[in-house]
Amino acid sequence: MDTDGRQARREMREMIDFDYIGKVREYIESGRLEEDFADGSQNKKYQILEFLEALMDTAELADEKATRIIFKDSYLEIASGVKFQK
Repeated sequence: MDTDGRQARREMREMIDFDYIGKVREYIESGRLEEDFADGSQNKKYQILEFLEALMDTAELADEKATRIIFKDSYLEIASGVKFQK
């Protein structure tokens, strides 16, 4: 197996960090994000808003990609009339 392929798979596994996503979710659900915003300096408030904007942009992109991945085979089946095995 080529080294580039192994490196790419290793990097992908590192990008899929469910622990970090869980921490972000817990931070938001717990109300700490709102507390940090309310008690924060102008700079801290700006950082929180920038983080939330980046998070929402990423979520929108993830939704688009998930939809494309999930429905890609379904569309191809309809267009070609050939049933793909899953």
